[in-house]
Amino acid sequence: MEQTVATFYQFADLSDCNVWQRKLRTHCKKYNVLGTIILAEEGINATISSNSEGIKQVIDFIRKDERFAKMTFRTCRTIRKTFYRIRVVVRKEIVTLGDPSINPNDQVGTYVQPKDWNKIIQDPDVVVVDTRNNYEVELGTFKGAIDPKTETFCQWDDFVKQNLENHKQKKVAMFCTGGIRCEKASSHLIKNGFEEVYHLKGGILNYLENINPEKSLWEGECFVFDHRVSVVHGLEDGEAQICFGCRWPLKTEDLNSEKYEPGICCPHCADSLDPVRRKSLVERNKQIQIARKKNREHLGQDVPLNTKKKRALLEQANKKAQTKR
Repeated sequence: MEQTVATFYQFADLSDCNVWQRKLRTHCKKYNVLGTIILAEEGINATISSNSEGIKQVIDFIRKDERFAKMTFRTCRTIRKTFYRIRVVVRKEIVTLGDPSINPNDQVGTYVQPKDWNKIIQDPDVVVVDTRNNYEVELGTFKGAIDPKTETFCQWDDFVKQNLENHKQKKVAMFCTGGIRCEKASSHLIKNGFEEVYHLKGGILNYLENINPEKSLWEGECFVFDHRVSVVHGLEDGEAQICFGCRWPLKTEDLNSEKYEPGICCPHCADSLDPVRRKSLVERNKQIQIARKKNREHLGQDVPLNTKKKRALLEQANKKAQTKR
């Protein structure tokens, strides 16, 4: 069944985020809205899915608060199941950089509209940086962009210190999925002495939605954090799938590999998968197939977005933030 997927974020003073958590969870359940909504004292960041009326009800509810009255959002249609539940969580940041001193409401880089993006990234004097993580870049990016090779956004500061320190006098143009990481990344660069910082307004999703594929400089697919896994031009569903063994997004060549076992492993993890983990994945996959035959949902279907390694890195970022306070 076709559904609407909406993405949005807004930096704002949300000291009452715990109250919002309860209200939003209730409102989403009332209108059968699924997805992930992240709340923090710095604002809101979300991807939700439902029918068009459900999406409208949630957006209108949020916009009734004057702090979010001008909040923009992006929607697209899909026939894929994007989420299996609603999660409304409270965190220290709506996108984890690990530096509480960075506030996009104070300063951000210069926004670049999609129609002007090609010109700026083709300028040989511009340093183009993809602010996303390694598994996202693997699926697609803009030609010539620097891959920071990070596993989480909290590694951004280390990447800058090691790779961009000598570019402070140059123009830096950055991009991410929907724009939120660039809000913080650009603010971080400006605070650290970079003179000219630009970022793609609305991110890759805005570019793919508005730029003719024949004129596009985007290569590959764009990773998204739901069961669609990826999208392409026009925000149509992509072909990528996720590996439940290691969480890596898989391209066509990965899916055709003899090391690919649906729901279990892929070429990126097959050789390192220990027997205990394999047994667990085989059993999980078995239960999912049984649930599907009975037309039921199984929690194991959720995309495993939180690996032990990522959790450890996020914990490090939180400790770093507490130290800076």
